[in-house]
Amino acid sequence: MLGTTREKMLAGQVYNCLDPELEAERRETRAQLRLLNRAETVPEQQAILRRLLGHIGRESTIEPPFFCAYGRNIHIGDHVFLNVLCTILDCAEVRIGDHVMIGPSVQIYTAAHLLQAQPRRQGWEVAKAIVIEDNAWLGGGAILLPGVTIGRNAVVGAGAVVSHSVPPDTVVAGNPARPIREIEQD
Repeated sequence: MLGTTREKMLAGQVYNCLDPELEAERRETRAQLRLLNRAETVPEQQAILRRLLGHIGRESTIEPPFFCAYGRNIHIGDHVFLNVLCTILDCAEVRIGDHVMIGPSVQIYTAAHLLQAQPRRQGWEVAKAIVIEDNAWLGGGAILLPGVTIGRNAVVGAGAVVSHSVPPDTVVAGNPARPIREIEQD
């Protein structure tokens, strides 16, 4: 049996996002984000990201401003680039593979509020992990909804809203995102 609200959140169980410990953790994350988003040098930014995130790989870059809920639930591989204004609501784990490109204003949401109004008003929600596999490219303004996986080498068109997992080597676009074509790899 899981005990803490944080454990329930990360296990995909219903949890209360208004829990005081979670609120304190989000406050600390916002403090770190203020430092990151004001940092003037790449070494300064990288030091903050190493403290903030669960993992950031070699030669990976996040262009400020950047926003997230907790930070430590985000795991970024090597040679990853996140452009400006990305938001990751990491109430569940977000795993980003190697050589991933994420365009400006991309939004990655792991939290899903309950449909019933009363529990939603009380702060009850559930979170589902998101995985972005190696070599994926997310176009500017794309939105990933809870629980999706973006397959290896997949491309998500600018402005797409991804509510279902994307197979490897596939281009998706639109709202909701739909497959456009397969990608032939050399």
